[in-house]
Amino acid sequence: MNMLDIIGPAMVGPSSSHTAGAVRIGRIARKLMAEKIISAKILLHGSFLATGKGHGTDRALVAGLLGMDVDDDRIRISFEVAAAEGLSFEFGSIMLPDAHPNSVKMYLTGGSGKKLEVVASSIGGGRILVNEIDGLTANFSGDYPTLIVHNQDQPGHVAEVTSMLSHKSVNIATMQLYRDGRGGKAVMVVECDQEVPEEGIRWLEHAEGVLKVTYLSLS
Repeated sequence: MNMLDIIGPAMVGPSSSHTAGAVRIGRIARKLMAEKIISAKILLHGSFLATGKGHGTDRALVAGLLGMDVDDDRIRISFEVAAAEGLSFEFGSIMLPDAHPNSVKMYLTGGSGKKLEVVASSIGGGRILVNEIDGLTANFSGDYPTLIVHNQDQPGHVAEVTSMLSHKSVNIATMQLYRDGRGGKAVMVVECDQEVPEEGIRWLEHAEGVLKVTYLSLS
């Protein structure tokens, strides 16, 4: 246990889970998009849906999508900031099977037309988990630079990723592997101790059998 677990994050309230966690979800989704978000469809689940409005969850999510941090005084006026910055958004409800009560699913569009689908949950004390990206399991915290590689389920892809990271002197903190079926689509989620150089990401994007590369940079 660390001090954050005891006293929580420095934040604009009222709730570490419904407000600070929601800001972090939006902010990490923006980093995963790696460009300005121009539209967002935000579907709330469970407690986020039932009590989120009173806790400012809706404004917190939009604030995060705008790039605000948990202690930004503008969280309370994030809707107005979004209008000024050209971010359109809409809210709705969703039932996510087996999801944490504080969960949200977002369909995002960037300025270049890039699309991103994210399911994430706020698990308390301002901490979050990104549960899915583009319909495939992910489950990472956003506390480390994170490489997400969608690929065909074929031999050799794990070796390609780990060899690239070794060549770039990037140490792997954790690695998770998922697939929707043998020979189908698979995903690698690699949390790293260092930032992954852009040229390594670009190389992976052009590797045979790689469908999509998404990267969460903390810099």
